[in-house]
Amino acid sequence: MAARLQRAAFRSQMRIPARGPAHAAFFEHGSVMVNSAIDMTGNPGRRQSERTLWAKLQGNRNWLGFWYMLPAIGILVLFLAYPLFLGVWLSFTDTKIGRAGEFIGFENYEWLWDDSVFWVSVFNTLLYTIVASAAKFGIGLYLALLLNKRLPFKALIRALVLIPFIVPTVLSAIAFWWIYDSQFSILSWSLRKLGWISANIDFLGDPWNARWSTIFANVWRGVPFIAITLLAGLQTVSPSLYEAATLDGATPWQRFRHITYPLLTPIIAVVMTFSVLFTFTDFQLIWALTRGGPVNATHLMATLSYQRAIIAGQLGEGAAISTAMIPFLLAAIGIAWYGLQTRKWQQGGSND
Repeated sequence: MAARLQRAAFRSQMRIPARGPAHAAFFEHGSVMVNSAIDMTGNPGRRQSERTLWAKLQGNRNWLGFWYMLPAIGILVLFLAYPLFLGVWLSFTDTKIGRAGEFIGFENYEWLWDDSVFWVSVFNTLLYTIVASAAKFGIGLYLALLLNKRLPFKALIRALVLIPFIVPTVLSAIAFWWIYDSQFSILSWSLRKLGWISANIDFLGDPWNARWSTIFANVWRGVPFIAITLLAGLQTVSPSLYEAATLDGATPWQRFRHITYPLLTPIIAVVMTFSVLFTFTDFQLIWALTRGGPVNATHLMATLSYQRAIIAGQLGEGAAISTAMIPFLLAAIGIAWYGLQTRKWQQGGSND
């Protein structure tokens, strides 16, 4: 009874209406007044609106990630972007080793347009890239599908598959140099023992033999990268999808076409982009095996650029050859990106 009397006296002093619509309106109006008072006194609501842009960026998680990436961005700019722009600039000059050049516009490119050796290198580069990349993908996909099955000693087989990829390129090139030797070739010896040939094959002395020999060496080195990457993607596919398809009567080809390939498409796009870029810009293997010979038959754009810029000392000309590679690289990236986005659109995803 005493408590009720105290509450009634408090309401009469504060003029708080009894419970009901008027009571709710009173407290709603009072909360607005309290919030306004908090803002005027400089409490958290007011301080939040007065935070500087720098403070907001410091508290933003997206910007926080950007700050952490700054060192990596700086390294990329220093070792990738700067040399790239410097090379493009040199391609418009007549710079030589030991002598600063002058701006000459498109003269280097005009000279390359009429250079038959340059066009041979373009042909070799496209042939080398297309054939080697296609072969690496086909063999790598087959190995990935094979290693995804239940096999004895699967871990050992996977480790052995990686050997060609982890061996240094120069050592691989030296090994192939002996395999392809015109006098001591193990391939020629084996084929002669089988009675398939009567004389040793000149693998690196004939232009077309040299082209196919270098392509084979590149495929041997690149298949493990494709196989292991695709194998990692295959292991993310749920076995229940294959079980359901098998119960529905799907053949192995139908399971691959409608389950495996669609789910592997993003990984295929990424791995083939890297494969094409690595193959297109390959330098070590070709230079260690043939140095562009015989008679420029195996010169790629990368090796020809090195020969003209470093060995011959024509930095401007070599830079022009390197710069001419950029459109091809951008085209390869664009095709891979378009294929990936098209697949996402077909599957109902966004293109973001």
